[in-house]
Amino acid sequence: MRKLLIVFLFALLASGCVSVSLFPPKMPLREKSVQGTGADKVLLVSISGIISEGKDGGLLDRDDDLVARIKEELTLAGEDERIKALVLRINSPGGTVTASDVLYHEIMAFKEKRKIPVVAVIMDLGASGGYYIAVTGDRIIAHPTSVTGSVGVIMLRVSAEGLLQKIGVDASAIKSGAKKDIGSPFRPMTEDERAIFQTMINGFFSRFLEVVSKGRSLPPDQLKAISDGRVLTGPQALQLGLVDQVGYLEDGIAAAKKLAGLSEARVVMYARPDAYRNNIYSLTGGSGSLESLARLNVMNLVRGAAPQFLYLWMP
Repeated sequence: MRKLLIVFLFALLASGCVSVSLFPPKMPLREKSVQGTGADKVLLVSISGIISEGKDGGLLDRDDDLVARIKEELTLAGEDERIKALVLRINSPGGTVTASDVLYHEIMAFKEKRKIPVVAVIMDLGASGGYYIAVTGDRIIAHPTSVTGSVGVIMLRVSAEGLLQKIGVDASAIKSGAKKDIGSPFRPMTEDERAIFQTMINGFFSRFLEVVSKGRSLPPDQLKAISDGRVLTGPQALQLGLVDQVGYLEDGIAAAKKLAGLSEARVVMYARPDAYRNNIYSLTGGSGSLESLARLNVMNLVRGAAPQFLYLWMP
């Protein structure tokens, strides 16, 4: 009987009547309690790894798109009146200018809609784009061993001119204007082209400083101390006014409860149905910041050899 059943199943597959997917689609996020009791909730959102849109992994990479996942979490939280506070658990060296700004915008829009406190907790890393997102918090807490700061912009550009010369290949472009192929990896960059890119970088940098100044209420002279892009420890960031407290994730949750006026609350996370989450340090998706730095593929960031503008700490 068993052999007949197997033969029948193979016949169905061969006839095209049955479709089997080796990579089933992701299921919607579901709420999982990881700590505490009570009807009210504190939502813990993990922002971990390189901040970018899309996935650079291969066929078997089942991680979420970070920007899309955060948007999905905020949408769910926006519909749940029991969520009284939001804690951002940040562990990121930053990422692309636009992806960092999109997450900043989405969190600020969520704050405007829900009118609940947001606390950012910096873990290993909250540098550059990671810090850009942290300033959405009404309070920022950094671990004693956190690395943060790196307020600035970097542009990556690959130069393939020397390689092409070695293998005897010449690349040329027919263009409508002198600057149409600006940033091309196949020819040297001219001084006026470098000036154009520098102007763009200065504009992105001004926006970064504006975001920090607004979020932290820092005067311009205080921002000068970090305008060279340096990284800082948690205690150093506290001295410069970039964070409010040196502490731990538990301190961030306690601060969120206090700001929301809660004596008790459940700490919840959103996760896919098959994901295991049992405490506040459980990962939500993506690699950790140190792992993501180790795995950082510059060629993936410079997609199509086009210059890429980044709020990213790249030691």
